[in-house]
Amino acid sequence: MKRKHMNDEPQQPRPPEQPAGSEPGALIEPPEEAVVRLEGELADMKDKYLRLAAEYDNFKKRSVKERTDLWQRAQADLVQRLVDALDDLARFAHVDPAQTDAKTIHDGVDMVERKVWKALETAGVTRVDQVGVPFDPHVHEAVTTRPADHPAKDHTVGAVLQPGYRMGDALIRPARVIVSQWQGDEGRGSGDGK
Repeated sequence: MKRKHMNDEPQQPRPPEQPAGSEPGALIEPPEEAVVRLEGELADMKDKYLRLAAEYDNFKKRSVKERTDLWQRAQADLVQRLVDALDDLARFAHVDPAQTDAKTIHDGVDMVERKVWKALETAGVTRVDQVGVPFDPHVHEAVTTRPADHPAKDHTVGAVLQPGYRMGDALIRPARVIVSQWQGDEGRGSGDGK
């Protein structure tokens, strides 16, 4: 009797080797088909990207147009509030001074100023013209200084030369002011005649 060696076992056909990570029984895609499939996926991705980019560009243009329209409507609203006062002012500009007394002209100008301020206040405009408040470089422009008569008035607004204006939180124009500065007792007489 013959001894069996390991090499003598009947050979069974081996399955074809599969790429790493593939499941047994999975079909292998031929390279030409893989290229076609990937090119199709790439074309779909490019199309989605281009559509998204076009949509974003349209959104930006629409937003700019909406902001511009809103700004124009706001300006038109403010101008509409001011035209009545401008019409009144035009009437006073054409008054014959020989036939009108100064009090009538003064009262008319005062009325126009009140109308203008009513329109501006409705739009959110306020005046920055308080005296005695602490100097704030964010709303005041210091033109000059003057001595303060008390230490508590150091670095406060002593006088307003030209009022400033705000619209909501936005500063339209800073107030031009004189700032009071306490200089101590130096430069002041001590009161005892020395």
